[in-house]
Amino acid sequence: MKFIFALFLMAAVPVSRAAETNAPLAQIPDASHAPVRVTNTVTIAGERVRYAAETGMLPILKPDGTARASVFYTAYTRLDLPGGATRPVMFCFNGGPGSASVWLHLGALGPRRAVMNEDGSQPAPPFGLADNANSVLNVSDLVFIDPVATGFSRPAKEEKADQFFGDAGDLDAVGEFIRLWTTRHDRWLAPKYICGESYGVFRAAGLADHLRSRYGLYLNGLILVSGVLDFGTISSSTGNDLPYALILPAYTAAAHFHKKLPPDLQADLSHALAEARAFARGEFTSALLQGASLSAESRKKTVATLARLTGLKTSLIEDYDLRVDGSVFRKQLLHDEGLILGAYDARLTGRDGDPSASGARFDPSSTAVMGPFSAAMNAYVRGELKFVDDLPYELLAGVQPWNYGARNDYPSASERLASVMNQNPYLKILVLGGRCDLVCPIDTIRHSLDHMALAPALRKNVSFAEFDAGHMMYINRPDREKMQEVITQLVRP
Repeated sequence: MKFIFALFLMAAVPVSRAAETNAPLAQIPDASHAPVRVTNTVTIAGERVRYAAETGMLPILKPDGTARASVFYTAYTRLDLPGGATRPVMFCFNGGPGSASVWLHLGALGPRRAVMNEDGSQPAPPFGLADNANSVLNVSDLVFIDPVATGFSRPAKEEKADQFFGDAGDLDAVGEFIRLWTTRHDRWLAPKYICGESYGVFRAAGLADHLRSRYGLYLNGLILVSGVLDFGTISSSTGNDLPYALILPAYTAAAHFHKKLPPDLQADLSHALAEARAFARGEFTSALLQGASLSAESRKKTVATLARLTGLKTSLIEDYDLRVDGSVFRKQLLHDEGLILGAYDARLTGRDGDPSASGARFDPSSTAVMGPFSAAMNAYVRGELKFVDDLPYELLAGVQPWNYGARNDYPSASERLASVMNQNPYLKILVLGGRCDLVCPIDTIRHSLDHMALAPALRKNVSFAEFDAGHMMYINRPDREKMQEVITQLVRP
């Protein structure tokens, strides 16, 4: 099971706002951009919230004080409540590596959102923007960070971009941004949270440790959305069958959504998932470990149970030696209907035009979001937020090869996360995952957390929330509402 780990990941509501300053036109955005500040109001959970939106560039500094890069950000600050310096602030980013923060920004957390259909499928173009009644700006200020090469963020002149394209360089740059933004905005005494999605979960875990050890900056919470802590849980190889067991419940959830399970499982999703998880952790893992020594009788029983839990044909499972990867599952579940499933959201379907191919040729769930989010961000940043620049806003940037700092091993942030949790016993972890996410199934991060060297008393600091949709669960309206609820409970218990 091998995935490219990159997240690409109703009419617009009229708004009123006042531009307080304006950015000069520039061909290459850098730290000389004066921050641009506009004000607006939005109704969140029935409460009218007045806020300021600030866009700008912050420098990533060398030891001599000169800039080696400029990082673009959008920050939202609530204006109608006292105690701004001690109000919670949440730093947010997506993953990729190489993704801008647009997905969390205009999909889930910010006061404006890209318009999608209610179930998260793509609407017909042209696309639109709407107020986000499910934003969390009512409980926390928000800072959306675009790492170097994404959004408008760029390395300084004569600086090599690839110094930022790796775990260590990325943590250093994003950590420096958080330190400088916190300092310039007088937020050292504010409760601080990080929300990362996809590879952003890997980054968030490392950042929590980096910020503590480098700057003495302690966090109150991490919100880990649809991500990975240990690549060994999602990347199969000879000798590593773990991902096949951990993805099984996601196959079951997808098959349930498309009504491909037997009647008893189709009648009760919770029962179906419980059976899938028990089988994955028990008989299926045992069968995979036995390899060629698995008896014919046990193999036949394993194949039958996999067919029951996935909706796939027994012949297909036999052909793939019990090890059906995500692309094959996406291609085969609805093959007779000429449909393929999305990787990031297996609820969403498309047609790839080649019924003879063994795997899906593209991801319908990625193509569903690209157009609406690209149009929304490009219109929003220049039109409503008044940040003027001629460079393209890079939703997805080419940052490969990415240096994970691991040799002959799977990259992992689990040890760093355990370390910072053991040293900061007040750090809360909220894990959010969509049941139909085939890229980062929620059972993979659950496995990583269950195997961390964490003091038993601190395990109560970890909580989970599962959603009906996939990787970007917030494009599905009911899931977006639930996401707002669980994040609010974390920040304002």
